[in-house]
Amino acid sequence: MQKNRLSWMIGGPQGSGINASAEVFAKACSRAGLRVYANIEYHSNIMGKHSFYRVRVSDEDLRSYQEKIDILVALDLETLVGDADHRRWPTHYGHLHEIDRGGGVIYDSEIGFEPPADRSDIRFFPVPFIEVIRTALEEVGKGDQARRYEILKNTVALGATLALCEYPFDIVADVILSQFKGKRSEIGQLNVRAAKLAFDYVRDHFDCAAFPYRLQPNPERKPRILAKGYEIIALAKLRAGCAFQTYYPISPATDESVFLERHQREQSLLVVQCEDEISSINMAVGAAHMGVRSATATSGPGFALMVEGIGFAAMTEAPGPVITMYQRGGPSTGLPTRQEQGDLRFVLHPAQGDFPHVVIAPGDLRECYQDVFSAFNWAEQFQLPVIVLPDKKLAAIYTTIDRLELTYDKVERGKIFTGSEWTPYAAKGNDLVEQDGHLPGGKKPGEGVNEYLRYALSDDGVSPRSRPGTPGGRFWSTTDEHDPDGHITEGVEMRTAMMRKRMGKLDLISRTVPKDQQYELHGPADADLTVVAWGSTKGTILDAMLALAEDGKKVSFLQCRLMRPFPAEDVERILRSAKRLVLVEENYSGQLGAVIAEETGVRIEDRVLKYDGRPFSEDEIVAALRERFAGRPEPHTEAVMTHVR
Repeated sequence: MQKNRLSWMIGGPQGSGINASAEVFAKACSRAGLRVYANIEYHSNIMGKHSFYRVRVSDEDLRSYQEKIDILVALDLETLVGDADHRRWPTHYGHLHEIDRGGGVIYDSEIGFEPPADRSDIRFFPVPFIEVIRTALEEVGKGDQARRYEILKNTVALGATLALCEYPFDIVADVILSQFKGKRSEIGQLNVRAAKLAFDYVRDHFDCAAFPYRLQPNPERKPRILAKGYEIIALAKLRAGCAFQTYYPISPATDESVFLERHQREQSLLVVQCEDEISSINMAVGAAHMGVRSATATSGPGFALMVEGIGFAAMTEAPGPVITMYQRGGPSTGLPTRQEQGDLRFVLHPAQGDFPHVVIAPGDLRECYQDVFSAFNWAEQFQLPVIVLPDKKLAAIYTTIDRLELTYDKVERGKIFTGSEWTPYAAKGNDLVEQDGHLPGGKKPGEGVNEYLRYALSDDGVSPRSRPGTPGGRFWSTTDEHDPDGHITEGVEMRTAMMRKRMGKLDLISRTVPKDQQYELHGPADADLTVVAWGSTKGTILDAMLALAEDGKKVSFLQCRLMRPFPAEDVERILRSAKRLVLVEENYSGQLGAVIAEETGVRIEDRVLKYDGRPFSEDEIVAALRERFAGRPEPHTEAVMTHVR
């Protein structure tokens, strides 16, 4: 008997409500004091194609999913055996082969499924979904409308699961009712009734006591947060004081902006859905110049349209915006609803020329919360655009968090012109002379200048910024090269001075950003193998390290987080002291590996890559690292993981 450790999956056609069922199940487990890690896989069409939702439950902290399933709930035949029309170029073979020994399958008895003889190691539980729905409807005088309420199959599946695991029904009933308020309360009651009838059916027709998986509420229930990644990122923006967000709809970034839209009235926030991504970035840059904390959210194809606006922000030294750039499979439209870490090199060099900007790639939702908050500080402190680089996996995961905390919680607005910070020009002498021999404002060298200069050369490269309405704070702003007063220039000395001013901010950022936001070495310093990775692979690697530690294998993990400016010196020191290096990334070319080679001269030849649009599972990482401990493959090898079997 296995208690409070379960991997559950529900699958069915898109639009059948599997997400609602899975999220109610996750909420019920979380309210009972259990920990949850859930992720959904779905197609980019609206209706029809196969999708599925995994929910992993445990008493311990969870950071990834596993390949094996303990309970599979099938709303259709395709969930079990796949689609026969796809045999030539299969996208999947169903999920029956993923069920672990001793596991179970709950399925609609009407779908025409015959349990295979070669899977006698698992149990099958056929449930008449439509009959259960019809019985629930008969109680409210709608028994002849069962087919119209077929969406209730997802609730029937949930009730059947609870009975099989002997989970208290009342907890789930409360969660269901909380989803349906006001005029929709009758629908909530109908859902509860359908779930209860399914619960009773399974208990009456099957030997649930013999099923080896149990879920029981934790007697010591601590308050926890159950949230999706995009919600945590949105909350971080609110915590940081974001007052203006722009967006153009694009998966998977849209959910963040829609969440903020729902809360904008009570949060003193304005969210604008623009006509395109070009408008989105330019409006955000303009808002930053106006003195408000501004942001935008997009994905790869949208970011491709924003590149000129990013250069515009950098050249004009705008205090932002903060850009959350959710990665997905590319290029072009690519895989709109699938996972990939394919945009690192792109966001490091998004526009023409050399210009300063910050790129940070959080590895989990706690880091998302901190890094997004910090991004607004950095944008205003250093007056440049900041890109936060999550991905589809981080956006969509639904997981338990003990609490949302900020290690670095102080709001930093940077240097702001108040009306008293004047720039004495004469002291700068000929260093600021233009080709025509004049200083900005028509002054000649040696003449005293006592005025506000928005782009004044400073020791740290950052000049006090002016906000509209500040007396004496008027300035010129242009996307051309300019002098300290903002006027266009092509002078050699001024161009050189301005480039050094802007690019010098990167050194300042390297010294200012805390080390634990730049990189982290997890695990023992004397490990036999060091994994190098970034972003959302973090949780999967940490879970795999725990599994390998049980076998006595010592693994460490170097997580790279600040991508620009890159902490090259520290990363090189760690890499050169490692016994064996393995690069783990969810892209084709090993983009972090290329950045590391460029920045440190260390080339990691042993690579484990995945680019089929699905995130690494714990099992895949464990298997890949075990091969290396066994001496297979040899160093200087590339291993490619894929879900296609």
